[in-house]
Amino acid sequence: QVQLVESGGGLAQPGGSLRLSCAASGFTFSSYAMSWARQAPGKGLEWVSGIYSDGSDTYYADSVKGRFTISRDNAKNTVYLQMNSLKPEDTALYYCAKNRERVPREYDYWGQGTQVTVSS
Repeated sequence: QVQLVESGGGLAQPGGSLRLSCAASGFTFSSYAMSWARQAPGKGLEWVSGIYSDGSDTYYADSVKGRFTISRDNAKNTVYLQMNSLKPEDTALYYCAKNRERVPREYDYWGQGTQVTVSS
């Protein structure tokens, strides 16, 4: 069955960096786009970033553009989210999601999430 396991969350200071990883199994990873989304306390789910199945194109929410970078290693069945210049408003539970096709549009599976807290 499809499994998505996020890691790399934690506490960071404003201006700091974290790198999230999502290890995928149970499907042909290289055939599907992948995405990251987040949910801040008391708020709805916010899409953060997506990447094509072959890594040829990436997309970002305006709130993270220029600070976050999504990438993937299809040989390791892993997608990453490098987060730089972190802000307190980046505090959220971050989820990895498998998309239904090679482009990052609809989702069909989610991980359990990894907590990111940005605070001094």
